[in-house]
Amino acid sequence: MKNFVVKTLANAGALLVAVWVLDKITLTGDSTANKALTLIVVALLFGLVNFLVKPVVKVLTFPLFILTLGLITLVVNALMLLLTSWLADKLDVSFHVEGFWTAVLGGLIISIVSWALHLALPDED
Repeated sequence: MKNFVVKTLANAGALLVAVWVLDKITLTGDSTANKALTLIVVALLFGLVNFLVKPVVKVLTFPLFILTLGLITLVVNALMLLLTSWLADKLDVSFHVEGFWTAVLGGLIISIVSWALHLALPDED
């Protein structure tokens, strides 16, 4: 359970950095507490998408991973971020990613920040 909370907080921190750096990734809310709650919900959605959908996409695109020497990972991460944005819209959560190239850059930022946070935060069950 502790590991799940740590990973969710790391995802929330990484998403916060992406929202802060990129203008076309938006997170809106009335107050800071509302924005924090929205960020946690988006981090849970993002974790769920990465847990359920990303492995299937990686298996289906395995030849492209070999052909591009892993660079297709940027596209897969962008698609996962766009899917999270779409799900957030369907669930009436105020998070939006505008455009594919913004999602590519956002996915790269989220990957780097979450990797650094996973190094810094404890990883125990």
